[in-house]
Amino acid sequence: MTRRTVRIAMNGVTGRMGYRQHLVRSVLALRDQGGLDLGDGTVLWPEPVLLGRREAALREIAGRHGLDHVSTDLDAVLADPSVDIYFDAQITSAREAAVTRAIEAGKHVYTEKPTATGLRGALALARLARDRGVRHGVVQDKIFLPGLLKLKRLVDAGFFGRVLSVRGEFGYWVFEGDRRPAQRPSWNYRAEDGGGIVVDMFPHWEYVLHELFGRVTSVQALATTHIPRRWDEQGEPYAATADDAAYGIFELEGGAVAQINSSWAVRVHRDELVEFQVDGTDGSAVAGLRGCRAQHRGDTPRPVWDPDVPAGEVFRDQWQEVPGGTGHAGGFKAQWELFLRHVYADAPYRWDLLAGARGVQLAELGLRSSAEGRRVDVPELAL
Repeated sequence: MTRRTVRIAMNGVTGRMGYRQHLVRSVLALRDQGGLDLGDGTVLWPEPVLLGRREAALREIAGRHGLDHVSTDLDAVLADPSVDIYFDAQITSAREAAVTRAIEAGKHVYTEKPTATGLRGALALARLARDRGVRHGVVQDKIFLPGLLKLKRLVDAGFFGRVLSVRGEFGYWVFEGDRRPAQRPSWNYRAEDGGGIVVDMFPHWEYVLHELFGRVTSVQALATTHIPRRWDEQGEPYAATADDAAYGIFELEGGAVAQINSSWAVRVHRDELVEFQVDGTDGSAVAGLRGCRAQHRGDTPRPVWDPDVPAGEVFRDQWQEVPGGTGHAGGFKAQWELFLRHVYADAPYRWDLLAGARGVQLAELGLRSSAEGRRVDVPELAL
């Protein structure tokens, strides 16, 4: 067995997502398992180069995990021929410029979404990567999680018959930051810094809907700021200029309709922080990130509306758990493995910068729909 070291510049690991999901639970988890076995006698050994603006924070993380390489100089890291891959989990407004420089330096790129602050920039990244001949991928983690993998199995098996509708509920209460610390960074609530729930979550809904049910062909959305005043990490009040809730209706290729509510100003009364209910002519299912319950046409009860008497049945008990999904290591890690196989074993990979641009497009058109108060068509993208 030959071990091949793969040096990965990881920009943004001092943030919650970059540190927890990508560095610790993905790249370092691959090292903990002995590397990634390509099946041809080669094991990839990822070697992170921690990149960012705060050297002290980077060195603290490196020391915590026994890592050797940190830098605050993006250009110097990109000029290093031993670095093969550039990964970006920075603040959204900084991503497009950094990814552009990485592609121009000939690095393969893997990046969080949204890939840019607007569709023009997202498409420019995809075209540049194509023209420079580098491998590129965008994080689309939800479809690699157990609940949605179970849901996809039902779709592929024809369980639903003709899919009629998809209803999604996402969100939780993000504390304002005055009496209790907020769970999300303050820039998420400032539009001038690239914040907003539409920009954050509509790219997720695009790939979930696209992968499972069909391309989004139109969007009608209402984006709003329910909580206009929040407190930042230093305890200072600031104006929340970005939307913190969005209510969207999406028409899908094939005729199904999806309704998805996204909110950071909602208290959870669900089994998971996100759930999707899919209804079809032959069956229905409710899926979260881990669990999935289904009800076939033959098992569907015949409820009768009678508001004057208590319900005589427990509706949740009439659904069955969809099996599978034990031992799952995480959607972020699963996609990292696929991207590394794409780069080093030429395995197929379709979650690229063009797929990322579709997410940016849906967010941009969702905000336009909300601003103009109308339904907006979503054209199919091509390079």
